[in-house]
Amino acid sequence: MEGRDVEIPQYFLCPISLQIMKDPVTTMTGITYERESIEKWLSKCSGGAATCPVTNQPLPRASGLTPNHTLLRLIQAWCIGNAKNGVDQIPNPKSPLDKAHILKLVRGLTAEHLIFRSMKKLEELAKENEQNRACMVEAGVANAMVGVIINCFKQSNTTCLDEALRILHSIWSPTTELKNLVKENYYFVDSLAWVLHFQTVYNGVESKTHALAIMKKAMEIANVSLLERLKLDLFKSLVKILRDTRMSQQGIKSALLVLIDACPWGRNRLKMVEAGVVFELVELELGKPEKRVSELAFNLLAQLCSCADGRGQLLRHAGGIAMVAKRTLRVSPAVDDKAVQVLALVSKFSATSEVVSEMLRVGAVSKLCMVLQADCPAYLKRNASAVLRMHSSVWNNSPCIQVYLLTRFPRSTYETTKQIPSDLERVLYPEIVTIVDLSS
Repeated sequence: MEGRDVEIPQYFLCPISLQIMKDPVTTMTGITYERESIEKWLSKCSGGAATCPVTNQPLPRASGLTPNHTLLRLIQAWCIGNAKNGVDQIPNPKSPLDKAHILKLVRGLTAEHLIFRSMKKLEELAKENEQNRACMVEAGVANAMVGVIINCFKQSNTTCLDEALRILHSIWSPTTELKNLVKENYYFVDSLAWVLHFQTVYNGVESKTHALAIMKKAMEIANVSLLERLKLDLFKSLVKILRDTRMSQQGIKSALLVLIDACPWGRNRLKMVEAGVVFELVELELGKPEKRVSELAFNLLAQLCSCADGRGQLLRHAGGIAMVAKRTLRVSPAVDDKAVQVLALVSKFSATSEVVSEMLRVGAVSKLCMVLQADCPAYLKRNASAVLRMHSSVWNNSPCIQVYLLTRFPRSTYETTKQIPSDLERVLYPEIVTIVDLSS
């Protein structure tokens, strides 16, 4: 631990982490950084457009990092000289990972007596630093982990399964080789679905979280032919994830993102409804999750309600319409947009007399009126107004439409008919600026 009263020389500090450097390396721009910090910086730069954090000059990944041995010795000598002030000594950094060593460990995965030891060593290396993970990607470890997961699935054997999931999650990089391996690999998707189902039974929350994160990334590079042929068992496993109260919010978000990625295809939407996704989305929202989860849930719900089966499942849930109404104007504009879309789909295509009455009873109509008065985008107000117009004959003059909303109505109409406009009519025609004198 560094002494509190010791002033550290400025050039001993990494420009990124602002911590004393333990493994200083110099880039082609002449600036020295802590190895792990600059490697993380380079890994986050997309498309090879990396720049030096200090000079903002181009910094090609292939340019390499040169160990600054002179600076390291100065730092170590300074630490020894200030040991009495509570400054810890800096050990010599480990040698960079040798690709040949990684390849040897990968070959050990094919031998039954070596697989467990090789997996443990690979996991330790992946945890150490970004340089190790980059070396493992280059050596094809990600492809090897895909093979291990598939073999576990085919043999119904969980030996080294958790390690393979953790390694693949930590080193995932969409290289050309990995894309070619995954994009049409039905066995890999089935393997991850099996992991979700199996670990659901045996309480492997951590493994499920890793499997979901991997599946989300795999869906991003999968071909259309794979995405449009996903199996019902996968969606049933994802429903169990949404239902599992022990799952983290990140795991729930990954599950929702997988479902959203699969939603553009009609057959997938039907399978999701059959698996009970709509029902679970309602249950999830009744628990008032965090904002991002709600945004994803309503995005998915709006897509599923575009089909009759999805709307039917929403209406069969006793709290379906009530939940949509309750969450409107309470979470975010993204949720408001999708909530109005859901109510519009229900009103247009599934509006039986019972449904129309339920929308009034549970406050959906009032919420639509509130959308017109709230600080919402113009398009959303138009959509809400269109829904209200669909069944205005039923909802007109309802006590659920609160009187305070608007008092604007065309004078010409009032003077001709001598009829005081209803509260709903005042809401539906806000563009008229003449105020009706209700006391006359």
